[in-house]
This record gives sequence, C-alpha cells and structure tokens, in this order.
Amino acid sequence: MNGRDLVRSVIAVGSVGAAQGVRTVRAAWRRRRADATGLPSRGAERARVPGAVQEVEPGPGGGVVRFSRSELRILVAVNGAVFYGWDGAEPEPSYALAGRCPEADPRAVLEPDKDGGWRVVAERVTVVVSRHGAVEVRTPGGVTLRRDLPPRWWEPVGGGPARWMQRSEVAADARFFGLGGRAAGPRLPDGTYRLWNTDPGYAFGPGDDPLYITMPVQMVVSDGGTHLVFHDSSWDGTVTLREGEEGAGSGHDRAGTSELRMDGGPLRCWVMVGAPARVLLAWASLTGAPALPPAWALGHHHARWEFGSEQEVRRIVAGYLERGLPLDAVHLDIDHFDAHQVFTVDQDRFPKLPVLAEELRRDGIRLVSIVDAAVKALPGNAVYDGGTAEDAFVRDASGQVVQGVVWPGDAVFPDFTHARVREWWGGLYEERLAQGFSGFWHDMNEPTSFTAFGESTLPRSAWHSLEGRGGDHREAHNVYALCMARAGFEGLRKLTPQERPFLFSRSGWAGMQRYGGTWSGDVATGWPGLRASLALVMGLGLCGVPYSGPDIGGFDGAPSPELFLRWFQLGAYLPLFRTHASLRAGRREPWEFGAEVLKHARVALVERRRLLPYFMTLAHLARRTGAPYVRPLWWAAPEERALRDCGDAFLLGDCLLVAPVLDPGADRRAVQLPRGRWYDTATERAYEGPAQVLVDAPLSRIPVFARAGAVLPVRGEDGGLELEVWAPAPGRTGGGLVVPDGGEGWDEPEIERYTARWMGSRVVVEREGENGGGEPSHPVRVRGAGNAEVQM
Repeated sequence: MNGRDLVRSVIAVGSVGAAQGVRTVRAAWRRRRADATGLPSRGAERARVPGAVQEVEPGPGGGVVRFSRSELRILVAVNGAVFYGWDGAEPEPSYALAGRCPEADPRAVLEPDKDGGWRVVAERVTVVVSRHGAVEVRTPGGVTLRRDLPPRWWEPVGGGPARWMQRSEVAADARFFGLGGRAAGPRLPDGTYRLWNTDPGYAFGPGDDPLYITMPVQMVVSDGGTHLVFHDSSWDGTVTLREGEEGAGSGHDRAGTSELRMDGGPLRCWVMVGAPARVLLAWASLTGAPALPPAWALGHHHARWEFGSEQEVRRIVAGYLERGLPLDAVHLDIDHFDAHQVFTVDQDRFPKLPVLAEELRRDGIRLVSIVDAAVKALPGNAVYDGGTAEDAFVRDASGQVVQGVVWPGDAVFPDFTHARVREWWGGLYEERLAQGFSGFWHDMNEPTSFTAFGESTLPRSAWHSLEGRGGDHREAHNVYALCMARAGFEGLRKLTPQERPFLFSRSGWAGMQRYGGTWSGDVATGWPGLRASLALVMGLGLCGVPYSGPDIGGFDGAPSPELFLRWFQLGAYLPLFRTHASLRAGRREPWEFGAEVLKHARVALVERRRLLPYFMTLAHLARRTGAPYVRPLWWAAPEERALRDCGDAFLLGDCLLVAPVLDPGADRRAVQLPRGRWYDTATERAYEGPAQVLVDAPLSRIPVFARAGAVLPVRGEDGGLELEVWAPAPGRTGGGLVVPDGGEGWDEPEIERYTARWMGSRVVVEREGENGGGEPSHPVRVRGAGNAEVQM
C-alpha cells in the first residue's frame, strides 16, 4: 500500500462509518488485485497507419478501399447516413443500432478521384478518400464539412486490442455540441472530454467531467452545414476539441479540430449531414425512436431521498392538494427498500405500500420506484438467490463472482449484456408492479461500486457476455446501463403490455432513448448548477435523448428562495419536471420557501399543466422524427452565428422560446431572438428578429415568447384541448401540429395539421385535410392580434 492510498483508506473509514469504510477499502484492493492479474500487460507496441492505396472493391452503397496496411469499408445508407469502418469493422454488432444495419443506397457509386484517391457520390453526401487514407465528408454542393486524417493504431506486440487515434478537421467557424451529458455545454468549450460513464461521487457543477452519460456523438454546426458524427466504440477514450480561428496568423483560417483517442474497440463511425432536423431524423432511424412516455409522466414529479415513511408521503401529497398545486407523481428513493436491497420494501416504514399507491392514483398521482443495479450478496435475499440460480452475476477473469460495495453493503452485479439475464431481471419488475408502482428510475448503473481509492466501478478485468461474444469491462462499462434499461423496458412490455413503460436512467449510451430518458444526476445546488441543468438537457437532446431534466433546486444543498424559484420556473418548461434532493439537503416543497415563492411556483405549475397537450405533441413528434423537445436557438437557422453561441435560452418545440433567469438578482435579461416575429406571452408585445432584446424578468415569471403564426395545443379551462393561436405577422402565414393523446396505451393518434392566416382583419384557422381546409377540431383562441376578428 502506498502512502496516498493509505491516507485515502483512513479517510474512507472515517467518513462513511467503520463498517462501510472498511468495505470500501477492501473493495479498492480487490479491484486493484483483480486487474493486476486479470488484465494482459500491454508491453511493447507497434504504431501503424493505413499506408498507400492498393486496390478497391466496389459494393452496395460504396465499397472497400484497400491500403498497404489496412482497409476501409464505406457504405452510404438509404437514409443518407454514411458508415465507414477500418480493418474490416462492420456496422454490426452494435449496442447503438436499433436493429439491422440500414440498407445500402443503390445509387451511391465508388469511383476514382484525383491524385489517386476515390470517392463515393450519393444524393445527400459525397465521401472522398485520399490515397493515404484521409476521409472527407462533403455536401452535395462540394463544401467540406469534415476531414478525418489517416488514423493511427498502436498494437501490442504480443497481441490484444489496439489503441487508436483519429484526428479530424472542421471549418474554422464550426461549433461543437453533444458528447452525451456535459455540464459545460451546450456549446462545448475547448478541452478534453473523457468517454467513460462516471459517478463523480459528489454534487457536480459546470467544470466537472466526465459525468454519468458519455457518448462519442458530436453535433458540429458551421456556416457550411450541420453534421453528426458517431464513433461506434464503447471503450474508454477521450475527445479533445479545439475551435478554429478565422483569419489567424497570416490571414488564413485555422481549422477546428477534434481528436479522438480510444483504448480499444473498432474504428468505425457514422456521419449524417443536413439540417439539424434531418440529421436527428437519420440518427433516430439508425439508433431507434425515442420511447413515448405516458401522459402523466409529462406532469410534475416530487421526489426526495429519505421520505421516511408512508405518513411522510401522505403529508407531502396533502400539502400539494390543500394548496391546489398540481402533482402527477411521487418518487420513492432507496430508503423505502428493506436495508437498501433492491426489489424489497421496508415493512416498518411502508407496511401497506399498495394501499398508499391506490390512494395516490385516485388523486391522479402515480408512484415511481428507484431501481438500483447492484444486488446485496446475501443468501436468503430472493434476488440474490434467484440471480445465483440463473448464473446472472458478473464474474472475474478467474471465474469468481465479482463483489463490490454499494448501499446495501457487499453486492454483486447482474450481467445485463446477456439476453438470459435481461429476461430474468425484467421479470423482477412484477414485484414492483404488485406494490403499485407505475414508473421506474434506474440509479447507480454506471455501474457504481464504492471504493476508498481508484475508480468507483467494477474491475476492468471483470468478464461480460456481450451477447455471447465475450469481453471484459473495458468494453462493457459504457453500455452496462443501456442494457439494464433494455432489461427493464422489455420486462415491463411483457408484464403490462397495454401500457407504455415509464423508465429513466442515470447512466446510458447511444441508443438509450429507445427505452426511456434520463435526469441530471447529482447536480450541485447553486447558480452554476442551475446553468449546468440547461446545458445537460440541451446536449442530451442533440445526442438523440429528448426526455430529461434536472433535480430542481440542486441535489445537495439548501437553495435560497430566489434560486429555487428560478430553477422551478426553468423546470416547468423541461421534459422531466422533477424536484429532488439529498437526505442532507433542504426541503424542496414550494411552500417551504415562503408565501411569495409559493405564489409564483403555483403560476409555473398551472402553466405546465396548461401546456401538457403541447408536451404530449412534442413527445409524439420526438418519437416519429427524433427531434428533441428542447432545442437550441439555432435549430432552424444553424447558419446564424449569434444563435450558435447562445446557450442561455432555448426553443420548446417550434412554437415557444424560453429564456430562463440564470443569474441572481436579475429582473431583466437580454434575449437573442431568431428571425421572424415573436410575442412576449405575458404582455403580447411583438418583437422582430433577428435581434437581441431586453425584456422584463420579474420574480413572478421568466420570459417566454411565442412564434407568430404558432398553433399551440393547450389545456382549456374545462380540461379539454384548446388551440392557442398566435397571430401571424402581416402578409405571412403560420401553423402547427397537434397530436391529441391523454393516455398510456400504444395507439398512435393521427397528427392534426393547422394553418393560420390573415383574411382582411380576421385570422383564419383551418385544419388541413385531403380535401382542403376544414374547421378545427378544437376550440380556438387567438392571441397577439389586438382587436382583430377570428374566423374558423
């Protein structure tokens, strides 16, 4: 034991209690010994580059270009996505892909290019390969969006996975977004980002990285166009980003760069080119449509670590009901388990949990259960015994079951990369359903295993099935939570086939949207944490995960009344609207912050309830198109540089622009408006964009703007669906989409399309149909039109 680890061991024992502290010390040394004996030594390495072109072999959608020391497979799919893989890498097997690799575009042709290179020309993209292995992705107009330089591999002389590096160049004006859940975004500043799902073990802020969800997915936006690139390797790695500079040095532009270094796995990637909406449509067609939450999951959720008892839950719910505050779900954390053991109930604290769940449901409130990944290693524990019988738990390189330390103490970990284990785990949710739970949040699934020093996760030498291929934790770590989400989702589909599952997960990887959403994790209480909340939601949306939200008020501290209210007002416009906090933090009930905060929080809650039909519409559109609910201001105009640099406001669908207050003491704020006419929804004053405007932001509200011509589905005073139409600008038309759905089933309602236009002094609102315009299916209210008449 070196001196540093000895100090950490003493600290661990003293900080978490003697018993748990000693366990974390033992776990740290077990992990170190396991990797020392179970991981092969890399030893000497040989560097390799592709070399020069030797021959080509045309094939469907492109073909194979062979170099002296490698080969490159190129495929353009029918959806316009481009795949290329080195050293024989194919699109499959992949945890990211929703199904089979998409069909090749038969019109894409591999043909000679100048200087001994080759190119594949397709309708939406051209891929150019140089004679030494550089790959350029160009628009149909010939603009180069991305240039991948020839890759480099470092191969162990004695065999084993090769490390590799891919350096890419983008336009000098390009901006980077994505990489999963990053607190520093939404526009990613220059720096190095790690690709290893990590529980930081403390409440995080904007400077902390990596966090719970890392994805090798970048959205790159430049004057020349937008593209998404996904490097399909789940191994540990880093991405180093450097924005370019225009007119640098002698007057020439300096390109932006992205350098990806991976510890192993195939060097293969997908690139999608086009407008942001087209790019994410292609991404969703590749990795899967986002799961559709039930209608109640789009309302307000209240959670806390340490509710304590059924009586405490009833007290909180009564507080909402007595004050007339809308509430749709209550979440129970690990304190409702029996000694923190998953799929159990503490009968002393929650003796009649199904009765409580039924009482809540009668008031329109659902119960949501936490589900941790680890299982207490205790014979007699039903989950442990069942998993042991199924041979479900991760083993080490010598064949012994891997043990770690989590909340229940010594614990083991299901191998979710095995189909049989996923099926067994999915069946365990029957116990949760019997207790009355309607939804589930997966936690500690990076996976986390407490250690006094070193990484708080499983040994890298731990062995996983990986769908029968076999491999160690270096490859399985980042997809562990994704596979756990799949197990839960598929199990719930079987157990409750008539209901849409509601599931969200702290960790995940590319494709996790197929099974549900996520939340911020343990974001720090403070104004920087508030800002990080928005960055996480926007960045995840651009990686194809549209449903997410933060712990309102922050996880760890006691927010000031002002901070809590501003966080609450932001949360009312995010997909997952949930208050949550640690057992050591202050309360999160709105009435705990005084009468003024309660008054303003009620307004935010009522407005969220009014907007539920719009959120439901956005959920359906996300499922069908991949478009996130929360979108950056540049969504419809990525060529607008001022919008690319704006991360303190967002579009909610196509209709609304939300400008949260992210700084203390502010009662006004500047808002960057995209092109067109925008109405302040509080005053109905019209503003013309593109422009930066200074607007009031009193403590009672945050600025929200409606796009002129927008048709917005809202909840009317009678509880029915109503159309809120914002008057088009003079000489312009408007419109909107509505998907009426208030249920939980699998029916896909028809999309209703509406137009709004001026006819003299009247605003005419029509529903589009096969036989032309018709009367709207819902009551209409026009705003922003002054004294204009309304015709339907």
